[in-house]
Amino acid sequence: MEKETMSVQELSTRMGISLPKAYALTKEPDFPVVHIGTRILIPVDAFKEWLVIHSQKEQL
Repeated sequence: MEKETMSVQELSTRMGISLPKAYALTKEPDFPVVHIGTRILIPVDAFKEWLVIHSQKEQL
């Protein structure tokens, strides 16, 4: 069973980007994040939707 959320570190690994770039991405207004205390979590399903939408915008 896949986890519902991922950490910023997992986002960095999954996307193949640096950790500072992953943190910068979480500050974008339309990027899906959940703040729980000081933790930043990314809902996996919302991230996948965001990635599809943004990859389509890049192709236009």
